[in-house]
Parts: sequence; C-alpha cells; structure tokens
Amino acid sequence: MKDFDEAYAKHADAVFRYALRLVGRRDEAEDLTSETFLALHRNIAGLDLSQLPGWLFAVARNKAMDYWRHSKVEARYLDTLPPPETTWSPPLQMWLSESKALKPIHRACLILRYVHGMTREEIGGQLGISDVQVKGHLQYARALLRAEMERKAP
Repeated sequence: MKDFDEAYAKHADAVFRYALRLVGRRDEAEDLTSETFLALHRNIAGLDLSQLPGWLFAVARNKAMDYWRHSKVEARYLDTLPPPETTWSPPLQMWLSESKALKPIHRACLILRYVHGMTREEIGGQLGISDVQVKGHLQYARALLRAEMERKAP
C-alpha cells in the first residue's frame, strides 16, 4: 500500500493533466485519472515501479481511447433516433420548473445540469457566471429541494 500511496502522490497531477488534454473535459479527466489509479492498485504487485510513469500514461491513453470509442457509439445511436415530434418536458424538468422553493438562477442551474447534462463550466458559460458560483447554486438548490420534499412527505 505504501508503494501505491507514493505513486499516487508523485504522479496523480501529471496523469490528470494528461487525461485532461486527451478528453478536454475536467469531469471526464477526473474519471480517467481515477480509473488509471484503480488499475495501478489492482496490478501494482506485478509492475516494475521504475517503469511506472510510462505505464500510467499508457493506461490513461487507453482509457481515453475507450472514452472516445464509447462517445462515438453513443453519438451514432443518437443519430438513429427520430426527431421528437412534439415538445415534451421530462418529469424532472416539469418538477423543477414548478418548484416554489427555487429562485430562477437555481432552477436554471439544475435544469441545465440534470436535464440537459451540461458540465459546471458549460453552465457558467451559458449563464455568464463562474464555475464556483454554479457549484454553489447547485448545492443550495439541492438543499432547497430536499427541504421542500421533507415538508411534503407524510
């Protein structure tokens, strides 16, 4: 375990930066970094630790290729779906739109995040606020919704 902790402390930042360059999205780069170090944890007993940086970057590259492969498959599938014939609001969007507890900024952040699947950076760009502000609005909005749900619970 000591070898793993040392390897993580020494190489995690570099692997993350490399993953971020490969996929271009912070959330995906964090996932790739986690998966890379999970692979290290599983295989550390059989590795030559002098070759470790190269091994980590190779694993991160392979995980990124898997990510892009899966993204292409998902995109091809989405292209095969027929366009929606009517404007339909998903139940989540309707619930968020009708919630009395939410201010407009909270509602916008929640809908962009959970209905449209945007990252915090994308939401910030769309709304003209910082990533930190988006994070704060999302946290506060979830707390408001929890409180509203507890009030409505029997």
